[in-house]
Amino acid sequence: MSLGKTLAGELAWEAVSTRKLLERVPADKKDWKPHPKSMSFGQLAAHVAEVPSWIAPTIATTEMDFNPPDGKKWEGLKFESNAQVLAAFDKGLEEAAAALAKATDADLDVVWTMKDAGKTILAMPRAQCLRSMVLSHLYHHRGQLTVYARMNGVSLPAVYGPSADEQS
Repeated sequence: MSLGKTLAGELAWEAVSTRKLLERVPADKKDWKPHPKSMSFGQLAAHVAEVPSWIAPTIATTEMDFNPPDGKKWEGLKFESNAQVLAAFDKGLEEAAAALAKATDADLDVVWTMKDAGKTILAMPRAQCLRSMVLSHLYHHRGQLTVYARMNGVSLPAVYGPSADEQS
């Protein structure tokens, strides 16, 4: 099996619990923060929802500048509603699955570069970027989102086994 198909399977598996968690984000708590330096509940949910949308462009390009000297600075997804965040998540998953299904191991061995204002922040093979900067990044922030949810009395879905709220 190609690495792209392996990553697609992992993403599809992880998307189930991630989507359940995103469904439970209380829109009336979107501005809540556990600390002044933290993202708000809504910002974090939007960030989690947008991460899968990074996969297709990473496979299709060799670099991205988040703040190009001659262009518009990248802005992340903003939380407007649960439906909007879930639609963005689903769209990103669909595009990611299509891109990963077509990606060969040779495609994933190509170096991808992240820049900020023309300055290289990182450069690594696409496979490494997808593994660390996308998938691990997604799971990290999903974990944060579970803490936000718990702190706001939101029932947590089972992720890698039962949660205190869901035993199956």
